[in-house]
Amino acid sequence: MDDLELSCGLPPGPDFAELAALAERLGYQRVWIYDSAPLWEDPFIHLALAARRTTRIGLATAVLIPDERSEMAMASAIATVARLSRGRFRACFGTGLTSRLAMGQRPMTLAALERYVTAVRALLAGDTAEVDGSPARMLHADGLTAPRPIDVPLWISAFGPRGAALAGEIADGVIGPPHPSLPTATIASGTVLDTGEDPASDRVREAIGPWRIVDWHNAYATKGAEGVDALPGGRAWREELESLAPEGERHLLAFEGHVTHLLPRDRRLLDHIDVKRMVGDEDRVGVQLARLASHGFREVVYTPTGPDVPRELRAFAQAGRKHLASAS
Repeated sequence: MDDLELSCGLPPGPDFAELAALAERLGYQRVWIYDSAPLWEDPFIHLALAARRTTRIGLATAVLIPDERSEMAMASAIATVARLSRGRFRACFGTGLTSRLAMGQRPMTLAALERYVTAVRALLAGDTAEVDGSPARMLHADGLTAPRPIDVPLWISAFGPRGAALAGEIADGVIGPPHPSLPTATIASGTVLDTGEDPASDRVREAIGPWRIVDWHNAYATKGAEGVDALPGGRAWREELESLAPEGERHLLAFEGHVTHLLPRDRRLLDHIDVKRMVGDEDRVGVQLARLASHGFREVVYTPTGPDVPRELRAFAQAGRKHLASAS
C-alpha cells in the first residue's frame, strides 16, 4: 500500500485551478485533466492556471487526443506547462475514443498513436522529427521556452495485448490494466458515505452517476442499438435519444454530459448502476483501494462528480489518508 498514489481527475472548466489547489491542500499526489474538444475547454490553458495556483501537486492529462493538435503544437504546449509547473507535468495520450466518436469519427489507430507520440518525444528532446512528411524541430529561441531536452514523462492509455506491447516500446507509463514493466494508473469513481447513509441514496447516485452510466454511452456509440439495448434500461434510453435527432446526427447526443452531468434520460439509468464499487464508509473505501494496490496498480485517479465535488475530494482524501502513506 505504501507505493500506491492517490490522485484525482477533473474536467477542464472554470473551477479546475481552484479544485487543483484544493486537491493539493488535501494531499493528492497528482491532478489529471481530461481532454475532449467537443465536451470541454482547452486543458492546457487550465493546466497553466493550475500551475500558477499550486506548488507541489503533480499535473497530468487523461488523456490528450493527438488529432486535436499537430505534433508541433502539442510539443510546444507540453513545454509551456512543464516550464510553468517547474517539472511537475506528465502527458498521457490516447486514441480519442470519446472525442472522435462524438464527432462521428473512428478512433485513431495504434500505429498512428505510435507515430505521433514518437514524434512529440523527439521534438521535446530537441531532435528533428518527421511531421506531415517534412522534417521539423522546435525552433524556440533562448528565453522563449525551456531549453531542450525537455524532460516530461509521456504515458499512453493502453488496453489489450497490442496496446500493452506498444506502451512497452514508446511510453513511460500507462493508464489501463496493470502493465508487466511500466507504472500503471487506473481511473476510479466513487463516494464516501455519510454516517448511516444508504448506498442507494439520491446523493450517492447523483455523486457517482455521471461515471457509472458511461457503459451506456459507449455501447451505443460503438455497437449501436444492439449493444445498448442489451444493457438494463438501454432500449428506452436509446429510443429517447433517437427521437431527438435524425440518424446522421445521433452521435452528437450520445456523449452529452459525458462523465460530468446527468441528462434526464441518463438519470433514468441510475436504478441500474453499481452502488457497491468504491462506495462505502472510509474503511470500506480504503479496503477497495488496497485491493487495487494488490492487483499491481501504482496510482488511483479518483474522478469525483456530482453537485458537490469539493465534498467528494475531501471525503475521499480522508479515506485515503487512513490507508495510503504516500497521501499523507
